[in-house]
Amino acid sequence: MESNDKEVETAATVGGQALESKNESVSIEENEIPQNENLDAEIMGADGGNKRKFRSPAWDHFERKLIGGKWKAICNDCKKSLGGESKNGTRHLLDHIKTCLHKKQKTIKQSLLHPTKSNDETTMLGTYHFNQDHGREELANMIILHEYPLSMVDHMGFRRYSYTLQPLFKVVSRNTVKNDIMKIFEQERDKTMKLLDSNASRIALTIDMWTSNNQKRGFMAITSHFIDASWKLQSRLLRFIYVPCPHTAGVLANSLVDCLLDWNLDRKLYTLTIDNCTTNDVMIELILDKLPPSSLILEGKLFHMRCCAHILNLIVRDGLQLISGSIETIRYSIGFWTETPKRDEKFIETARQLKVPSTKILELDCKTRWNSTYLMLNTALEYKDVFARLKHRESLYKRVPTEDDWSKVREFSSKLEIFYDATELLSGTKYPTINIFFSTICDIKLAIDDWLLLDDNVANTMATNMKLKFEKYWEMMNCLLAIGSILDPRYKMKTIQFYYHLVYGDMSSFEIEKIKKKLYEIVEEYKKKSKQSQEVKDSRSSYLRPPLPKRGSYADKFEMFMDSNTNTELEKSELDYYLKESLLPRNTSYFDILCWWKTNGIK
Repeated sequence: MESNDKEVETAATVGGQALESKNESVSIEENEIPQNENLDAEIMGADGGNKRKFRSPAWDHFERKLIGGKWKAICNDCKKSLGGESKNGTRHLLDHIKTCLHKKQKTIKQSLLHPTKSNDETTMLGTYHFNQDHGREELANMIILHEYPLSMVDHMGFRRYSYTLQPLFKVVSRNTVKNDIMKIFEQERDKTMKLLDSNASRIALTIDMWTSNNQKRGFMAITSHFIDASWKLQSRLLRFIYVPCPHTAGVLANSLVDCLLDWNLDRKLYTLTIDNCTTNDVMIELILDKLPPSSLILEGKLFHMRCCAHILNLIVRDGLQLISGSIETIRYSIGFWTETPKRDEKFIETARQLKVPSTKILELDCKTRWNSTYLMLNTALEYKDVFARLKHRESLYKRVPTEDDWSKVREFSSKLEIFYDATELLSGTKYPTINIFFSTICDIKLAIDDWLLLDDNVANTMATNMKLKFEKYWEMMNCLLAIGSILDPRYKMKTIQFYYHLVYGDMSSFEIEKIKKKLYEIVEEYKKKSKQSQEVKDSRSSYLRPPLPKRGSYADKFEMFMDSNTNTELEKSELDYYLKESLLPRNTSYFDILCWWKTNGIK
């Protein structure tokens, strides 16, 4: 009996030391477990007197403690408190051992169902392996994806939620998350630099200036667009940088050139697309002075591209000025009836009474984005009768649109539709748009000319303002748009032949020849640069090739004769054969032009 007492006392002492050496934050309930009140009482029986040895294997994983006058069994791994009285038995303790997540030695019964890659797509039973580093990486990716604040990792609610999902995951501090995010940034930056460096095609850049409303600081976003080796359209944001005031042409030019040099793109540029303003025009001139002309296509003649979406925005804004009063009245009405939930409910109730079929929701527009104004006006037109009826139900509703306001808005909204469709088409990012946008921009030009013939004075004035703005940029943007249309095997020269006849009349043949000449110049430029690059490769590999055997003079002349004829035929037929081939059918719902050039480029 004495030896048994010593063994139990020794086990209790070791268990107490193990408890003190455990990790601090293992469980949320750990703080609720008090320290040993009476170490000697731990080895007492349920009656508090007789000492005995616990023979159940459950006690290899639990420690018996007297808490609040009752015996409790404390799990050595997760510190969970269970009943430890003699009347409780040990079945519940053995069941807990089977499911304890903190158990160091797991059995097959603790394996989890998780999908594994297999040919028959079956789900197999396997052991779950927790990875702290992978969890940290996914946490950083989540913050990047949804733009969460870094401080969220310090919130108690987030920590409790993370513990519930995976008790083994240790939530890191905000500084650690910041370092993880910067590590991801450096990895993605290196991948993008390798992709751009290995890519053989030219790079087109777009620049957007952005001003923070809160901090009133200016930023420049530089995005690259290119076609990769698999003929897939790619887009990568290269830099989002703070540009100190003043935002002069010199400051902007230096910021852009620094970015080009950092990414080694100064010799791979094709075009630079920016908004239309005088500062940007001067900036382009400064950039061209800093870049070698030989590195650009046609010595930079096509380098400056004006943003078509911004041009459409300027054209529409000039037209919107004519009905600004009517638009402000409708904007006020929408703001009035969406200001409070009670007014919104009254508006919906009135629309239901009048049996208005529309289910659209009234929303205010963003004054700097005309397409949102177009959507706001279209929705308001469907509730025209509702606004008229509500003026008799609400005494505070004073500024009600008149019939003249609705008439102007309806007329103008019908004309804005073509601009809205063009903007939606141009906003595509998953497919090339240059080959399909030429006909749309020509439709807009012809529509403006038709509006000039209308008897309505407002429509005439609107069309006049739009035409002046459109003509200012037409010559600058129609060249590359026309070339893009020619390189579409469904249209080739047909599109410009049709539209140029409508736009230029008798001068159409002359304008068509100008476009063809420009296209041939670009093709020749690419051939020339391709030949130079091939000569460099040949010169590097010539050291490894054995010298050619000496031949007679006539044989050499014959080889020169064949080479000259072959080169002449290739230079003559490369583009001509493409233009002479029959057109592809246009009845397909979707045409992947890059896939077509990938398969037919060998010709």
